[in-house]
Amino acid sequence: MPIWRKHPKAPLKTEVEYQPRSVKELLVEMKDSSELIVDLAYSAVIFDSDDFLEQVLELEERLDQLLYQTRIQIMMATRTREDSEELIGILQVASAAEQIGNAAEEIARLVEEEVEYRPFLPFVMREADETIGSSRIAEGSEFVDMTLRAIGLESAWGVRIIAFKRNRRWRYEVREEQTFKPGDLLVFRGTGEGVDFFRRVAEGKATIREVMEDG
Repeated sequence: MPIWRKHPKAPLKTEVEYQPRSVKELLVEMKDSSELIVDLAYSAVIFDSDDFLEQVLELEERLDQLLYQTRIQIMMATRTREDSEELIGILQVASAAEQIGNAAEEIARLVEEEVEYRPFLPFVMREADETIGSSRIAEGSEFVDMTLRAIGLESAWGVRIIAFKRNRRWRYEVREEQTFKPGDLLVFRGTGEGVDFFRRVAEGKATIREVMEDG
């Protein structure tokens, strides 16, 4: 049986409250979310990771909420047939982003399936130049309250933060002035030992000085 038949679309788990946001803002967040969820979905399968699967499911739920809010905004803006014709394209874009989320969920749910040859994937990925990962900032991490510029991840360690989640909200524009708090979930791309160094400091298992000395 195809996997998408095993996992029918579920209703929204949380009630969606109306938020007065522009359609442009909603579409931008949907675009960013649909890009990230694909990375997370493939990472879930490649690394056989329940943690990545959980993030995919949460982000897919967020895409459902954004589509709902976009529909409300479009309905409120529609007064005539001409308005409907102009806005239908926007709704199609939003629906496409949400469908990407649905497809990503189906990919990530392969983690729950008995796939005979999946274990070889982590071995293959060890040879890849770049990997994607996630880490949660620990209470005692040296990264707490440090700016991204001060940490110097990309220049010193070859690690780039592509998104992070704080209080159930994903943020995609990670500026140099951004600081991090305990509990923040960071999704990153990186190469070589820099990935391991970053994880150890983020999770409070080592200081920056210690990992630099190890390197």
